[in-house]
Amino acid sequence: MLVKNCRRNRACVTRAAIVSFAVLAGISPRAWAQSSAIGAFEGHGDVGTVSRAGSVSYDSRRDEYVIAGSGQNMWGDHDDFHIAWKRLSGNFILTARTHFLGAGVDPHRKLGWIVRSTLETGSPHVAAAVHGSGLVSLQFRRAPGAITEERQSPLEGADVVQLERRGFTYFMSTAKYGDTLRTDSISQIALGDTVYVGLFVCAHNDTVTERATFRDVRITIPARGDFVAYREYLGSNVETVDVASGDRRIVQRSPVSIQAPNWTHDGRALIYNREGLLYRFDLASGQETRINTDFATRNNNDHVLSFDGTQLGISHGAVEDSGRSNIYVLPVRGGTPRRVTQRGPSYLHGWSLDGRYLVYTGVRDQRLDIYRIPVAGGNEVQLTKDAGMNDGSEYSPDGHYIYFNSTRSGLMQLWRMGPDGSEQQQLTNDAFNNWFPHLSPDGRWIAFLSFMRDVRPEDHPWYKPVYLRLMPASGGAARVLAYVYGGQGTINVPSWSPDGKRLAFVSNTVQR
Repeated sequence: MLVKNCRRNRACVTRAAIVSFAVLAGISPRAWAQSSAIGAFEGHGDVGTVSRAGSVSYDSRRDEYVIAGSGQNMWGDHDDFHIAWKRLSGNFILTARTHFLGAGVDPHRKLGWIVRSTLETGSPHVAAAVHGSGLVSLQFRRAPGAITEERQSPLEGADVVQLERRGFTYFMSTAKYGDTLRTDSISQIALGDTVYVGLFVCAHNDTVTERATFRDVRITIPARGDFVAYREYLGSNVETVDVASGDRRIVQRSPVSIQAPNWTHDGRALIYNREGLLYRFDLASGQETRINTDFATRNNNDHVLSFDGTQLGISHGAVEDSGRSNIYVLPVRGGTPRRVTQRGPSYLHGWSLDGRYLVYTGVRDQRLDIYRIPVAGGNEVQLTKDAGMNDGSEYSPDGHYIYFNSTRSGLMQLWRMGPDGSEQQQLTNDAFNNWFPHLSPDGRWIAFLSFMRDVRPEDHPWYKPVYLRLMPASGGAARVLAYVYGGQGTINVPSWSPDGKRLAFVSNTVQR
């Protein structure tokens, strides 16, 4: 009799039953004994036969996992390793920064992401594996007990590992942190709709235990193929990233669309847009408070704080303006907005150092150009008149330049000009579509968003793989700060912390 009645539970399974079932399934009994949820994962345990039990620990403050695993190998017709797992259905994107701890024993010890049909040792699977030797490979088993195949990447020593599923196709994207991703793929792999996804470690030597860290772990559920932008929305993660280390922290999760976080000048809160309203999010308490914007309840994600932190500029599409956005200002703690622009659409992006002027994108005669207007009101002055789309304007902290993005050279690239529109100079010239240059408080660095070539230069859509990148303010090589699924609303507004050490942004996923 395997199931017995218990006074406190309707039914409980004896340890002997668990072990028997696990043996029949080809799963190590330790996988069941260690299956408690941890962090983002439902369980963890050893798969196959291992002589040393693996383990997982999770530091919630640092959002970091340490996984220890033994096992002879993950190859041939079966696998032996330790996994932290979660069950998922449909499409997904798995991302993490990884690092082995210690010199290791075997150069073919492995870590990475894996997707499996089951937790049986010979299960079909796809894995993005980084070896101790630096080898990066896309490994896969097509059928139960079949021989493992692989596609080796020319990249070595990756510490950013991403595995994405789109239907029956899997994409492994890897990089050394700071570099852009290199992608390899395999098609026609049928693992079933509901699968086990997880982080793994295999020692490749069953007499030892190897350990690895996994941080910035993101399990993203992307938009459906038939998703209707601006009518449907994904959930949001409001995040911060440390500029020096690249460490990310999720400070707010929401099932609805949150967009464009500003950092308040006291460093205590973020201001962001949610469903047409503005909110102040206290970083210490995690509490959200609505900012009173009176009649302005159709605000988009173009809101900016003045350099002294006392005023808030917003872009509101009033019904009497047929929903066309115009610019208003109000006290940062809330109040009745005062209208500044008389022509729309006008989308605010920057505030001058002395607080006298606003710069913004104006749509005039079906052209998008950058304009300047006195905060007190008056006539607007057109600053860009070249061919192409011009957007994303922002004053430098010293007031010497206005930075912006433009398609005048083909792709969307970053530019700067004098405050009067003179001496317009291109700063980037690469293969990406670069948007929204934001200057660090000391004026030395630009943070910006980079879309891939599959996005039209004139567009900054929702729900795409994007890079949050950093480069010197005068131009030069850019490096990736964060590998993000987002786009529209991710970093539309100035979002540096006042000490210049962190940036705030939004990533997107279906929240489950």
